[in-house]
Amino acid sequence: MSSTVTPMMAQYLEIKADHPDALLFYRMGDFYELFFDDAVAAAGALDIALTKRGKHLGEDIAMCGVPHHAAEGYFLTLIRKGHRVAVCEQLESPAEAKKRGYKSVVKRGVTRVVTPGTLTEDALLDARRHNFLAAYADVRGEGALAWVDISTGAFSVLSCKASELGPELARLGPKEVLLSEAGEDEFSSIIEDSGAAVTTLGNAAFDSTNGEKRLISVYSVGSLEGFGAFDRAEIAAMAAIVEYLEITQKGKLPLLRPPIREKREAAMRIDAATRKSLELVRGMNGGRAGSLLSVIDRTSTSAGARLLERRLSSPSRDLGQISARHDAISWCLERADVGALLEDRLREVPDLDRALSRLSLERGGPRDMAAVRNAISQAGLISDALPSEMPDVLVQAAKDLTGQEPLLDLLDSALVAEPPLLARDGGFIATGYDTELDEYRSLRDEGRSIIAGLQGRYADETGVSALKIKHNNVLGYFVEVTATHAEKMLSAPLSETYIHRQTTANQVRFTTIELSELETRILNAGGRCLEIEKRLYSTLSTEILGQSAPLFTLARGLAEFDLSAALARLAREENWVRPILTNEREFTISEGRHPVVEAALAPSGTPFVANDCNLSDESIWLLTGPNMAGKSTYLRQNAVIAILAQMGAFVPAKDAKIGIVSQIFSRVGASDDLSKGQSTFMVEMVETAAILNQADDRALVILDEIGRGTATYDGLSIAWATLEHLHEVNRCRALFATHYHEMTGLSDKLDNVANATVTVKEWEGDVIFLHEVKRGTADRSYGVQVARLAGLPKTVVDRAKVVLEALEKGEREGQQKAVIDDLPLFSATPAPVPQKTAPSEVEARLKNVLPDDLSPKDALDLIYELRGLIKTSE
Repeated sequence: MSSTVTPMMAQYLEIKADHPDALLFYRMGDFYELFFDDAVAAAGALDIALTKRGKHLGEDIAMCGVPHHAAEGYFLTLIRKGHRVAVCEQLESPAEAKKRGYKSVVKRGVTRVVTPGTLTEDALLDARRHNFLAAYADVRGEGALAWVDISTGAFSVLSCKASELGPELARLGPKEVLLSEAGEDEFSSIIEDSGAAVTTLGNAAFDSTNGEKRLISVYSVGSLEGFGAFDRAEIAAMAAIVEYLEITQKGKLPLLRPPIREKREAAMRIDAATRKSLELVRGMNGGRAGSLLSVIDRTSTSAGARLLERRLSSPSRDLGQISARHDAISWCLERADVGALLEDRLREVPDLDRALSRLSLERGGPRDMAAVRNAISQAGLISDALPSEMPDVLVQAAKDLTGQEPLLDLLDSALVAEPPLLARDGGFIATGYDTELDEYRSLRDEGRSIIAGLQGRYADETGVSALKIKHNNVLGYFVEVTATHAEKMLSAPLSETYIHRQTTANQVRFTTIELSELETRILNAGGRCLEIEKRLYSTLSTEILGQSAPLFTLARGLAEFDLSAALARLAREENWVRPILTNEREFTISEGRHPVVEAALAPSGTPFVANDCNLSDESIWLLTGPNMAGKSTYLRQNAVIAILAQMGAFVPAKDAKIGIVSQIFSRVGASDDLSKGQSTFMVEMVETAAILNQADDRALVILDEIGRGTATYDGLSIAWATLEHLHEVNRCRALFATHYHEMTGLSDKLDNVANATVTVKEWEGDVIFLHEVKRGTADRSYGVQVARLAGLPKTVVDRAKVVLEALEKGEREGQQKAVIDDLPLFSATPAPVPQKTAPSEVEARLKNVLPDDLSPKDALDLIYELRGLIKTSE
């Protein structure tokens, strides 16, 4: 069976051919429809009904659809499941299409392509996190990574070798990364490991020569030198992002701030494994819950929360910058009155960055304009309340808050207090702002009273008190008088004003030029109001976007105040202290705590046991003690304290003095990597190799149980050699936890190694964890006791004690014989065979009872009888 392709379906197929790798959301009235394979894929991903619409080439056309007003939620679901979405809108009304011909199809076109890295709508984004789109370029062996958040305009670039790409992606957490076709094979696996979507562009998109011209055009400058000295790879990466945005946004580029060229040496280096281990911004479940970020976030604004995440992800190595941030927190603590006022005002600050971005992409609305107005207003109130004497960081932030008073006055006078979401709904322009709009609103809303007023005036002018102005669907508005007054109305001079329209049995009807014009204005008033408001919306949007650069600066100032006040509140509530940072290799922490563990213990009232750490004298601590005693927590808390200190926060300790840490490496915890076919031991060795090959003398390394997963002597030898390498070659600061007690002797041979242990008490065969770290060594591992606490069967625990005792005896006596030769096998002592015994009187009696035959009274009697038998047997 053949079928003719309808004009509408022909249009669909033509548009779809231009977007083969995206699901095409084809607008039809109030719905987005999907057809063919797109419909099948979308129906499965969204769990919606799959239907059909006619036939194409003899086959049913699969179809599904979603309401356009709820489409954003469907977009997000599809993006999270790995799809891209091409949004095809109607570019004209059906009425306009009919003017072109009876069978003309409404013009449609793709207005944007929705991808993981190009989201802007609030409903699709986490307000407290960036949504980065990145691009990696390799030009003759020199690499660069650029990234942008189009919802805020933040644009950065970094020179980045291929070996550094993984750690940088872990730091940024982009949702989508662009690669050239030439680099796809080499770099796509690194990107996929980071959890980002890979999008491949043609090599021409990464051309640095044309890319430089493209960037110059975007920023309307003569050269890029004013932004920094970018190399060819950096220009190529930035240009690829701009080209991709032009493709996906269909020429409507978002507001892009001037690119910032970051320097790798400016920030502490933290690799992907360490970020995961320390759970800086994501917990082990991949979400925010359980992360360090979730525990320390006290910010009041979305922009402040994003700034907090950036700084936590990229702790500074600039001593002056860190000290300035600490000064701001100290000032907020000292000026608690100003801090409280700041928090109150900041709670009223909307997300200015994202409002500006939506307006620039024409996806905004009146509420985004109100957000700009409210942000400027709150910034002014904050500025007015600030004292003149403040730390440098806050002085600069305060300067950023002012200068937008003319725009505030404009928006105050133009917008109502609570505007609607969409411009097409109207009603967002304030009364009194535009005379013409007020007049048409009056006609629209008060048409009856205007007509009544005109009727009264006509009655006075003509002297006909019975004159009425009426309306019907044929004549519209008309003046009606009785037949007795008709002659007067038809005679001069009234006939010059009142034009005869119709005569009926008892009345005569007239019109006037004034009434006809008024009628037209009343009938068109509603539509005219919307036209005027749309024009004013466009004008206001242009005014706002014309001030985008200072508005972004204002948003930055608000975020800085928010973060300083939030970190001060954190320090006050949790009793954190200001750390002392130096350029030496010191690392001394008194009564340090792990903020996430401490927060988890708080609801139960269990206190966190604080501990000291001093790597200033001996730079490596060899930590022994049983499992469950808190070694991993201790290792992590010291790394976390260093990160918090260098991001510019106070720290959970009594005192802290830290020499700037260049890198943090963590090898804590065990997991395999099934996707790469790597065992737990292999993963451990890969991560350990990365540490030994990269750590410098300013690094902080935390290692836990190196060498497990292989034979005892293999593991011990690897752990031993690793510690020696850290001491002799890397010469870094390190905390090294181990169960190999043989290694404690290294403290006598290596000058910068000290022994420490987590103390426990043994009581009546049980082990009690004290979670206290002190100098010295553990006398044993207490593994059997921990196994008992974990719930191993008693037979296994008892047998383990026997084996352990024999092993320890053999070691003391220098015996090297295998355990199997000296000890009976577990199965050599057979379990006792249960002996058959005669049934008891109770069992014998019950054996003959049929429950279904018992009445309630019989059952009660039986219970008494059985009870008597028990007493007899006793």
